Amino acid sequence: MKFVHAADLHIDSPLRGLERYEGAPVELIRAATRRAFEHLVDLCLEEEAELLLLAGDLYDGDWKDYSTGLFFCQQMARLREAGTLVVWIRGNHDAASRLTQHLRPPENVIELSHARAHTIERDLGGVSVAIHGQGFPKAKVTEDLSERYPAPIAGAFNIGLLHTALDGREGHDAYAPCRVESLLNKGYDYWALGHVHQREEVHREPWIVFPGNLQGRHARETGKKGASLVTLRGTRVAEVQHRALDEVRWAHVTFDARDAASVDDVLDGLRERLNAEVADAEGRLVAARVSVVGESRAHAGLSVNRERFEHELRLAAEDYARDAAWLEKIQIRTRPVGDPLLLRERADSLGALLRTLDGLRQDDAELTTLVEELGELRRRLPRELLDGPDAARISDAAGVRSLLDDIEGLLLPLLAEEGTER
Repeated sequence: MKFVHAADLHIDSPLRGLERYEGAPVELIRAATRRAFEHLVDLCLEEEAELLLLAGDLYDGDWKDYSTGLFFCQQMARLREAGTLVVWIRGNHDAASRLTQHLRPPENVIELSHARAHTIERDLGGVSVAIHGQGFPKAKVTEDLSERYPAPIAGAFNIGLLHTALDGREGHDAYAPCRVESLLNKGYDYWALGHVHQREEVHREPWIVFPGNLQGRHARETGKKGASLVTLRGTRVAEVQHRALDEVRWAHVTFDARDAASVDDVLDGLRERLNAEVADAEGRLVAARVSVVGESRAHAGLSVNRERFEHELRLAAEDYARDAAWLEKIQIRTRPVGDPLLLRERADSLGALLRTLDGLRQDDAELTTLVEELGELRRRLPRELLDGPDAARISDAAGVRSLLDDIEGLLLPLLAEEGTER
């Protein structure tokens, strides 16, 4: 018997802010959560899975309109024709208190209660399967839901369906917290978890699995996204496989420019890295965040001709087949060759500038004064430059300190080259 375990589908997640990126394949990326869900249904059909488990955050929040629910029901009807049972629970994004709209799904779809933990038992492929679980009644659940899960049913393959952060995972709110030891002590054969977007096999025999989210939604959710295909031999787990189902593959492409003598060397190296990412994606769109790092002789050229470098790199990405690669962001984090401490000791204007920047970074009072002086500039900046994770942070001392680092990185190659022989 086979079953599929997926979580955090976030169907029709809005993916706000894509319009700010020039050339972004907005429609393709926005449709990615639906396409990934179609791939999930395809997997169930191809593998003749008897059961599909959805461990929370099926939706990203209340529906904008009924098309989201209609799409889900249409896909579930495909599984109904194949005789596949679907069991799901609500998570923090689609908690009972958040979803106000509803469509009745096909009869093969069962939602476990959000009011209490309970169990359903079915004979699937000759195996008695008991599924225990409880969904989120509200978005912020801070108690351990698993404590109230019932005892395992003797002779059955027992599955715990749970949306949880366990004992905490970086980047995820600590909802429905619980301890791994507590889950093991329940005596279930498989824990189908959701909430954490990074795939993780927490434990084996018994299995405790986060399948990760079905489709990466932004540049922090990189790598192969998909679901777990579980094969049973009787009432024992024979195999757990991760199957990639994402439509768009987010990637971080980092190039160490230490051996690069010129901007062209950096471009050639990045083309090789992008080639590898596109090949690994197997026809999916690669949405890449590019970072160039390291101490490099190419630093001055990258800093002075940054705009040209970025255009050259984006042109290289366009050389691939349609919808094969898109560069979400290009970051230059290189450093000039040479000891920065020695540059600061120089008696010329370069040394004086670097010492001044150092002093300003370390003087909280001066930074506070600078923040106040930049207040008028902040009020004049366009709103799009002040929103989001990459916004210009000039409203606090930490942000201005980071900005001073960027200023040094821009000016140093320009000024240092003029005096390197002195």
